Amino acid sequence: MADKKNKKGNTVELVTELVKPIAESMGLTLWDVRFLKEGAQWYLRIFIDKDSGVTIEDCEDLTRAVDQPLDELDPIEQNYILEVSSPGIERELILPEHFDAFLGAAVMIKLIRPDENGQRDLSGTLVAHDKDTATIVCDGAERVINKKDTVYIKLDDFEL
Repeated sequence: MADKKNKKGNTVELVTELVKPIAESMGLTLWDVRFLKEGAQWYLRIFIDKDSGVTIEDCEDLTRAVDQPLDELDPIEQNYILEVSSPGIERELILPEHFDAFLGAAVMIKLIRPDENGQRDLSGTLVAHDKDTATIVCDGAERVINKKDTVYIKLDDFEL
């Protein structure tokens, strides 16, 4: 079984490579792909976006468009549930392009452990980022947050 997995590569990368051009041909942006286990069930979650907002029809159309190519690629050994959805209003920023697109936006950050002031929940304006950190202005002061110390960094009060 391990040989099959190694031969096939990383599931998220393979699905991303397959789905991205299909989504783009439909006027959609591929926001994120996640393959995770919740309880006894595996989920393949594909998050899409578009400037005018994602509709249920967009999700249905992409689901239909990727269903057969996913079956043909067969990147996943076990049974799974395919979900296609919008990343939502309070979308999580993960990739560098997410941070680039929302510089100047209000963000919420949840830390894994409380900071020196005992806080785990922060909010502020995203002013900079690099591979390892996000910089926000919070209560008039700049704070550099290590991404590895966060549960998430999400948009706050994002308006489409």
